[in-house]
Amino acid sequence: MSRSIPDDGWRDLLERAHRAATEHRRRFPGDRGASQPLETLYVPADRVTSSTTVEFGAEALRLLDTHAPDARSFEAAFGVDAAVAERARERVVTKLRRAPVEDLRADFEDGYGPRPDDEEDRHAQEAARAVQTARTDGTAPASFGLRVKSFADGAEARSLRTLDTFVTTLTEAAGGLPDGFVVTFPKITTPDHVALFAEALERLEVGLGLDERALRFEVQVETPRSVIDPDGSLAVPRILDAADGRLTAMHFGVFDYTASLGLMPWEQRLDHPANDLARGLLQVTLAGTGVRLSDGSSNVVPATDRTEDVHAAWRLHAEHVRHSLSAGFSQGWDLHPAHLVSRYAAVYGWLLPHLDDATSRVRAWREGAAAAGMLDEPATVSSLLRYLRFAVSSGAVDETEVLEATGLARDELLGDP
Repeated sequence: MSRSIPDDGWRDLLERAHRAATEHRRRFPGDRGASQPLETLYVPADRVTSSTTVEFGAEALRLLDTHAPDARSFEAAFGVDAAVAERARERVVTKLRRAPVEDLRADFEDGYGPRPDDEEDRHAQEAARAVQTARTDGTAPASFGLRVKSFADGAEARSLRTLDTFVTTLTEAAGGLPDGFVVTFPKITTPDHVALFAEALERLEVGLGLDERALRFEVQVETPRSVIDPDGSLAVPRILDAADGRLTAMHFGVFDYTASLGLMPWEQRLDHPANDLARGLLQVTLAGTGVRLSDGSSNVVPATDRTEDVHAAWRLHAEHVRHSLSAGFSQGWDLHPAHLVSRYAAVYGWLLPHLDDATSRVRAWREGAAAAGMLDEPATVSSLLRYLRFAVSSGAVDETEVLEATGLARDELLGDP
């Protein structure tokens, strides 16, 4: 065999390639693995009680039973495929009974507003104790926490005071920091504020005797400068660096963002092209980092309890949820019991029509055969498995059904090919 360069001649180049790959894996470790919530429910902090999630679920079920009591009305209300309407409705009922809220935030920011210090102190303590009581009785969602006030609004002192009060009260009541706790830091205007907030969490850890990096947080992208830096570069890398490894997610804030661009009130909607651009930039920049993305909310709720008003709100919200899903955003914010119904209905109605196709193609891949009319590459199989994992984790389908239809073992479903 003729060669121009011996193996030793490539050694320095191969070492540099290895270092580059190692650095890439450090910066882009991939998905975290755990299931991502479908939604985050924001409730003003003074309204958070130990029964909040139960009450929201009960009202959501009442709305569903009253205004979409069968498959036909369910199809009309949410715009789902008629072929899956009955099954989707059954899954929504099951979801609302078992776990109506997946992620809860006691909101001390826009949904709460400015209050006297003694009043906000009291609400911070009461909300923290209420969350712990719900954890004790088994009704709290797996993920929960609070949204503090923004540094950008000049409320730095109040933000940190509420953070300290809530976290201290919660850890005292729970005997330590509970699993699933997260803090939301809104209205990012500069990475400097992110770095300062990360430092505040570090100081709290020391003060409470918590493990290093036990306190993590998510940021809300609600301003142009949290998408594009003043110098014209993407802002996300600097925000990530400023968070110093504590960042779990970025949530997109539709209304503050569109207002900051000067859009008219009737154009402040989740599916506006300006929002699509921002979300696309966030998505590309965060891909592979392990930091999750969440879309924003709808501010449209039923005007009355008449079916036509409830259906109008449901249809709009379901369209927005599908818009987010098609762009790869599986999580969003909810503000009202009606939103829980339309979110789960839209998600299940979007997922279920593809179930038979996905399971048959995965089975063919596993058996070393080609699915009819398809030449699936490994990347497509990975996407099919991602869809099936999402269908299971969302509650659209049972894990056993997927395993039986695909022939996969459980670890094969949970991992990549």
